[in-house]
Amino acid sequence: MEPYASRRRSLLDRLAQQRAVAVFRSAPELLRNNDTEHDYRQDSDLYYLTGLDEPQSVLVLSGVHPDHRSILFVRPRNPDREIWDGARVGVDEAPQRFGVDIAWSIEELGAKLPDFLQNAQRLIVRLGSQPAHDNAIFRALEEVRGRARRQGYVWPTELIDPTVVIDEMRMIKEPCEVELLRQASRITCEGHLRAMKACKPGMHEYELEAILSHAYRSRGAARHSFLPIVGSGPNATTLHYVHNNRVIQDGDLVLVDSGAEYELYAADVTRTFPANGKFTPAQRRIYEIVLAAQQATIAATRPGVTIDELHKKTCEVLIDGLVDCGLLAGDRAEILETGSYKRFYPHRTSHWLGMDVHDVGRYYLKPGEQRALGAGMCFTIEPGLYIPVTGDLAREEYRGIGVRIEDDVLVTDSGFEVLTSDVPKSVAEVEAACSG
Repeated sequence: MEPYASRRRSLLDRLAQQRAVAVFRSAPELLRNNDTEHDYRQDSDLYYLTGLDEPQSVLVLSGVHPDHRSILFVRPRNPDREIWDGARVGVDEAPQRFGVDIAWSIEELGAKLPDFLQNAQRLIVRLGSQPAHDNAIFRALEEVRGRARRQGYVWPTELIDPTVVIDEMRMIKEPCEVELLRQASRITCEGHLRAMKACKPGMHEYELEAILSHAYRSRGAARHSFLPIVGSGPNATTLHYVHNNRVIQDGDLVLVDSGAEYELYAADVTRTFPANGKFTPAQRRIYEIVLAAQQATIAATRPGVTIDELHKKTCEVLIDGLVDCGLLAGDRAEILETGSYKRFYPHRTSHWLGMDVHDVGRYYLKPGEQRALGAGMCFTIEPGLYIPVTGDLAREEYRGIGVRIEDDVLVTDSGFEVLTSDVPKSVAEVEAACSG
């Protein structure tokens, strides 16, 4: 039950100092259609604190209750339903299995929750994504407010988003989390390499998606960490293209942006490669601009720098390359200031990575104050260039070329570790892999 208990203890210490109670709920079960459900994926906060992978569950952590500090509400055992859906943890087994003080049926949440809000000054809860859960919270607050008026209790008068507590914890990866990220990365790298080797003109994009899926599942990953992008030819210029249904043509570049999720930890890798195994001169020129930008940005990664500083480094290298090949004209500083490069590079360079592929954590601590990178933070570095198919922004040979190169980077005490370095990305390595 470690490291979950250790995380709860750390959070409970903060809750006691703030005289606060925190409530974390499971992810909802989502219907695909009629009575058929989507694959269930637990809420990251709840799993981070418990390891529980069941729906209809709530964790309450109290910094004020005299007897119970960690309380779990779960589904009761139900032999009839378990025939259909599988075994449940149940109320009796939950305390021992998950190391909480006490457990109750989820059906008792409405009756029990007000007891744990008494004498708390603050309630930490994420609202807005589950209306039924929000209503249960509001009813409990109304109940305890009535008790406070009648009996003199203190009750929570501050509602606080968990961003200020749980998100800050999740940003710094523990050693066990780093190992899970490394394994998710290894699995992802193998999938990308298989897709690169298998790609041939005449295949459908979804055939490469299937290769990725098989590679991930066969290595123990539960699912993709996000909808995979397999964009060939002009589809590579659409940032979040997910249809994956075009026939790959001879002479196309293929952009694959995909990651495995292993034990609820995500990887996120992008590689771009020639379908026929050989870059054209124009493709190679754009590709090498992007690669140079990524390499320079990775090399600049260390504790103390900010995401914005790394993004600026990326943009500077991309701008120099775009000017050199005639896609932009002017002074680098002026192009940065005006943002004219965004017609070819419209997105940011990085996002946090962890249990969620776009993981929690603020990029700014307050307006104007950027967060500095620290050891244990994990994020992506993913520059790209996307040349429109139509219009007069580019010469003919560059039109329709889309390139993105993305790796997952862990900040260390002395610099960085690239978790996803096993997938080829130099021109020579990529062409060799595509030919193998």
